[in-house]
Amino acid sequence: MAKISKIVKNEKRKKTVNQYSAKRTELKKIINDPKSSIEQVDEAVMKLQKLPRNASPVRVRNRCSQTGRPRGFLRKFGISRVTLRELALQGQIPGVVKSSW
Repeated sequence: MAKISKIVKNEKRKKTVNQYSAKRTELKKIINDPKSSIEQVDEAVMKLQKLPRNASPVRVRNRCSQTGRPRGFLRKFGISRVTLRELALQGQIPGVVKSSW
């Protein structure tokens, strides 16, 4: 089980990313547009730098929805490998069975 503070911090980051996502996409569009003037690009870069660091989606960490474990995360299920194994052995995940050969 991960520390509650780390889980809460990650949730706060997700909220910040959602809050600033529209503004970030507009600024990125100006920066990457070849038709933008140098002044427009410089202004957009400055505005982008003024946004909070946690507004960047790269700073959000994928965590297990059950335990908060940051490593061994499986995107398809949204849980860690350890939790997946436990739930699969209990028969809680449909279509997933323990293999044997």
